[in-house]
Amino acid sequence: MARNRGGWNEELRDMRVTVLGAGVIGVATAYWLLEAGHEVTVVERREAAGVETSWGNGAIIHVSSVQPWAAPGVPMKVLRWLGQEDAPMLLRPSALPRMWRWGLGFMMAARPARYQDTCVANLELALQSARCMAEIRARTGVAYDYAGHCVVKTFADAATLEAAARAHEALAPFGLETERLDRAACVAREPALGPVAERIAGGLYFPQDEIGDCNKFSQGLAAWCAARGARFRYGTTAEELVLRGGRVAAVRTSADGGKGEIASDAVVVALASQSPIFLRRHGIALPVYPVKGLSVTVPRRAWPEGPRNAILDDMRKFALTPLGDRYRIVGSAEVADYDTTPSPRRIGALMRGVAELFPAMAGTETAEGAVQWAGLRPMVPDGRPRIGPTRIPGLFLNTGHGHTGWTMAASSGQRLAALIERPERVPVAA
Repeated sequence: MARNRGGWNEELRDMRVTVLGAGVIGVATAYWLLEAGHEVTVVERREAAGVETSWGNGAIIHVSSVQPWAAPGVPMKVLRWLGQEDAPMLLRPSALPRMWRWGLGFMMAARPARYQDTCVANLELALQSARCMAEIRARTGVAYDYAGHCVVKTFADAATLEAAARAHEALAPFGLETERLDRAACVAREPALGPVAERIAGGLYFPQDEIGDCNKFSQGLAAWCAARGARFRYGTTAEELVLRGGRVAAVRTSADGGKGEIASDAVVVALASQSPIFLRRHGIALPVYPVKGLSVTVPRRAWPEGPRNAILDDMRKFALTPLGDRYRIVGSAEVADYDTTPSPRRIGALMRGVAELFPAMAGTETAEGAVQWAGLRPMVPDGRPRIGPTRIPGLFLNTGHGHTGWTMAASSGQRLAALIERPERVPVAA
């Protein structure tokens, strides 16, 4: 396979591609690039793959939850919740001066027509990702506490259930499958709801959703790629690009006292919330803002008779996912810059909501072996991830997935690998 070092060739194969970031997006990108026959190097500042945002997410591959947060009516709700510690989406006043442009984009994206367009585009990517995940499981044998056909969302009243059902059914022509459940059907599918059946009016079952440990997947897939020739440079920070003739030639890293360079025909920025910081030094303004999410991971022994399905509760705004020998509880969104400290008050509010539906979970956040965690979702205003080329030849993006990173990782990597060989004319970032 011949190389073309002199300029961009749309038929170029066997390239030297450097992926920046070994979260689930970066590792999935590395996998598909390796499968396409490229030489792959992954640069990760942490000690292993998948130890930041990919570590403690909700563990659900949400084909059913591709709707962007910028939905009609949401901007006004966020403003009403301003400064409320127990709000589902907390915007801290201190963040306002630094994100006003992002906020304007969020409000524009919440218009009904744009919202619907984004839902459809994201659903396409999520459905593709589910197919890709099946292929990766079959090809690699990576174990990550996978389970399918086990995601249910509960609702406290019939009106809210009806509205949610209509919203999901609007995506049925585009491939989304949803099954409406009455109270009895919810209990039949999830017996742990039996003792609290009077607290729910019914639910929605999402047969295309899956659960799995994103951290285990990332590390397992990284190991599989490394065994087949991909190079992972852990404990190494990507500091800047080296450009020659106006295009990417290398990445300068922290290795060798900041003098280490990795020769590259193409570079993929998959740095999640750190992406705009890296790109800023090269004149690219990327509208990615960190939004903190919380999770609590509890040993399954805290409630051995607990749910066998992932339960999402609409009113209380939490998800509880059985994950191997653990439960993962998630909820909450907090705009607070790059702070990853779990807020005790918000952890408390999250767990009180869980205990309202499942009293057996009360106090489990402090049980032996429980882990309280916070991570940063890389949010873009319109909820569409940035996947594709930039104005700098050879520089590509795979970032900005927000709450859908685990859901869309596999297909985003596949799409990026295809674009790197035939880049589109229009860059996804200036």
